[in-house]
Amino acid sequence: MMHTARIHPENPRFLLGLVGAGIKASRTPPMHEREGDEQGLRLMYQKIDLEELRIGPEALPELLTAAERMDFAGLNITHPCKQAIIPYLDELSADAAALGAVNTVILKSGRRYGHNTDWWGFSESFKRGLPGARLSSVVQLGAGGAGTAVAHALMTLGVRELVLADKDFSRAKAVAASLNDRFERFGANSVRVSHDLDADMAAADGLVHCTPTGMDNYPGLPLPAEMLRPELWVAEIVYFPLETALVREARRIGCRTLDGGGMAVFQAVEAFRLFTGVKPDDQRMLRHFIQLGSGAKEAAT
Repeated sequence: MMHTARIHPENPRFLLGLVGAGIKASRTPPMHEREGDEQGLRLMYQKIDLEELRIGPEALPELLTAAERMDFAGLNITHPCKQAIIPYLDELSADAAALGAVNTVILKSGRRYGHNTDWWGFSESFKRGLPGARLSSVVQLGAGGAGTAVAHALMTLGVRELVLADKDFSRAKAVAASLNDRFERFGANSVRVSHDLDADMAAADGLVHCTPTGMDNYPGLPLPAEMLRPELWVAEIVYFPLETALVREARRIGCRTLDGGGMAVFQAVEAFRLFTGVKPDDQRMLRHFIQLGSGAKEAAT
């Protein structure tokens, strides 16, 4: 059935954008626009693709200034800018400051406010998608901007031991130290860095993947397939494609799996509220996200 807009001309106008690399197939813009439509808002959402513009995170100051001049209400921020954007913001929410990563920027009255809705988005997705999952020991691959938020979410979900593995050992070590400070009630060694991924995977209840591997631009598995076993649950945050090589292999051998779609939707739910001041319908946004992928070729974001 064709969707019919119910926009009220007298309502506030919201011009929004997504800043990141390789985002041409992102479902975020139509997801926000449809929900704005349903809420009777005048909402326009633009993609600002660093790859297409042939620029990198060093252009963020210029992009932020341009967004302000064009009266953008806010921006979503994705790979590779979630940490790089922080020096150019005026104020951070408590979550963004604690995590050292921003995925939502509100532009208001000449000031730039950074927020992080990724951690809540992952937490909501996990609770709904993997209920009852064992949380004694969890291995997480990747400790970048999104990974930091997911690690925070995993601790709030009650993980007893979180093992971080990242190609940048010092980055993983810093994230582990920060999390241990924040969640010291769980014990000093509740978050640690992996020194032997094979052994850590053998002892784990679950695996969470937070690197770009699996996107079309970064194909393949993020770890050897033989480290997977049917008893593991596997959670992915990549959602272009929705079934990554990791999710496909995990499903093939019988693991419980969680794709990255839920996190994409629920982080957007909170971002929409921050942008507009209106509480969106999360189930409607989830249904629309699924509809957007029906019959469409997935691509990297």
